[in-house]
Amino acid sequence: MDEEQSEPGPEGPDEAQGAEETEEPRAGQSAPDRPERPEPSGEPEPAAPDTPAAAPVHHNRVNQYFYGALDAPGAHFGIGAGDSASVRRRAVGRLDAGEADALLAPYVEPGCFEEAAAALAQDGVVVLVGPPGIGKRSAAVALVAKAAEGTEYVVLSPGRSLEDLAEGRVAFGKGVGYVLIDRMRETASGTADFDWRRVRDTVRDHGAHLVITTVHPVDGDAPGSVRHVSWELPDLAAVLRVRLLRKRCDADTVERAVAGLPDGCGVAEVAEAAGRIARGGDPDEVWQDYGSGAAEPVREWFAAGREPREWAEVTTLAFITGAGYRDFETWQERLEEWVAPTFPVLANDEETAAAHRRDADRRLSLGRNVLVAVEKRKDGALTRGALVFAHPQYRQWVLQELWAKRSTAYWNGVRDWLTELVGTRPGLGVQLSVASGLALLTRPAFDEVDENYLHPWAAGAAGPAGQSTATLVLQFMCLDEGLASTALAVGRGWAHSPDPAVRSAAAAAFSGALGVRFPTDAVNVLLRLTGRSEEAEPALAGLVALLLECGEDTGAVLRPLAYRLRALRTTLTGHHKETVLGTVQTVLGARDPRTGRLVGASLLDGDPGQSDRFAELWAGVLESRPRRAWALRLLHATLRDLTAVTAEPDPAAVRFGRSLGAVLTDRERWHLSTALRRTAVRPAPETAALMETFLIAVLSTED
Repeated sequence: MDEEQSEPGPEGPDEAQGAEETEEPRAGQSAPDRPERPEPSGEPEPAAPDTPAAAPVHHNRVNQYFYGALDAPGAHFGIGAGDSASVRRRAVGRLDAGEADALLAPYVEPGCFEEAAAALAQDGVVVLVGPPGIGKRSAAVALVAKAAEGTEYVVLSPGRSLEDLAEGRVAFGKGVGYVLIDRMRETASGTADFDWRRVRDTVRDHGAHLVITTVHPVDGDAPGSVRHVSWELPDLAAVLRVRLLRKRCDADTVERAVAGLPDGCGVAEVAEAAGRIARGGDPDEVWQDYGSGAAEPVREWFAAGREPREWAEVTTLAFITGAGYRDFETWQERLEEWVAPTFPVLANDEETAAAHRRDADRRLSLGRNVLVAVEKRKDGALTRGALVFAHPQYRQWVLQELWAKRSTAYWNGVRDWLTELVGTRPGLGVQLSVASGLALLTRPAFDEVDENYLHPWAAGAAGPAGQSTATLVLQFMCLDEGLASTALAVGRGWAHSPDPAVRSAAAAAFSGALGVRFPTDAVNVLLRLTGRSEEAEPALAGLVALLLECGEDTGAVLRPLAYRLRALRTTLTGHHKETVLGTVQTVLGARDPRTGRLVGASLLDGDPGQSDRFAELWAGVLESRPRRAWALRLLHATLRDLTAVTAEPDPAAVRFGRSLGAVLTDRERWHLSTALRRTAVRPAPETAALMETFLIAVLSTED
């Protein structure tokens, strides 16, 4: 069995999500090896309610910054460019009606659509193979919409293996359409056709339909049991017309837009451009930012003969955008030192090279560079100049041209320069810029980024700032639908590493955007890492906070933890129970790093559907005698913070009280009523009133 996937446990009606199921361990299944947690000798004195139960770690602050103040200077990540909207929702689970309609209403079928539809109708499974940007995701939804009996569609994780699909680890439902976007490449197997046949039979036996997309061509002969269809780009002019006519654009605008459609566009680019034109953008100006319209000025610039200084200018700007002149020139000069050996005129005479760097008037050179612009940015009452690309889209094309035209020796210098730069802890602004640049570089050169930056930095080659920058690269990759599954594969690989520093980076990555996009994968990884990384438990707590902030299902974390507590409830003690209780304790004690408020208080108000699961976690620690004093004081602090996060705390307190009372024994209910009042020393009047409301609700569940 793949270490990342565990057997699903029994699920009650409330856990059956009809979507990407949260995988639970078997009852009694042991946790991964970890150092034994010492048994407390008595009731420990907990942190005071005003003291954070667990200080937010550096990685978590980076993740919060990424969400709270995303700044991707000069980045262009397809739909939602420069915006975190796409990364704020999960990429798996049930596809809601609004998103399905948005994909299906303007859909234009390519010529290969009917072939795939026929294969899906016959076999129940079909695989769409092709490069990014040709509309495979929309096609997958359109295909299951045509074949499935109902209108329920579920997106599965790209990390699902053929074994997962064949062995029932996905609860396929009759009449439901399933799509698995950007399936990861698996190790070549001599039983590939047999494995695909098992997947086909499982899906058909359940009366479901499954469409899988992948960028990886089949090695050798395609499996005969499941059709692999080479996908084609639809007629982009038709895609553009449909979208503009649906927005009621006038005929002249539509024709101008179609006539100006440049070569080299993908479906996502056409969709984004259509949206801008429909909102009033001039078609001629809009198309300058897409396809060959955006690439041509960059290609023309590189086609001319360029001085070493100019190569350094655009390389520096590709990774550091938005800096002022002084910082930019300092970093550029340092880059020139690293790459000087790759230019013969400089490599042959170090004295000449040093004089060249010393005498260069970089500011005049930047002013003559047509790819560079100075943007005026407000900084309080002041205005400062920030060096950026003349058009944001230039950045990705500059990186592609640099990769195509500069040698390995040059990129070795860039690697050493960036490693040195990030190691100096230059601040979050520079980290974000470097991370977004590396995320863009993964498109033409993923192996370069993975082998020279992601893994070494995650291992600590550039210090703590390098580790957090590596996790930010994965967060930025999640902004791009075509790169999100690759980021997931990298994060899963980190989690398998024997290096504790790399596993720590994995925990940080899955507590951020990667965890929001792929919550089931994140929880599976983090629960396994609780035995191998000190940051796994805080990462689970951080993931709860981010899921809540993004309006996503916090039950992705709470359900498996509650399941584990139920499986161990009759166990008096033991290593596995202590591990689970320790994880639950960390989650309950988590605080929002920005507000200092307990995440649990916000959860009671913001995600009322999880009240029962949340209560099960509380019951677990309240029934653990060594943790009871800590739990009582934290429960009081949670009720106190509830009065701060909402103007109407009573409904949440009543709901939580009834849920908690329902899972406590009669003895535990009365003990809670007495002990909680004794724990609360001189509570504020509003907290005291809310505590009484809560306790009345707890006792109202008495048999």
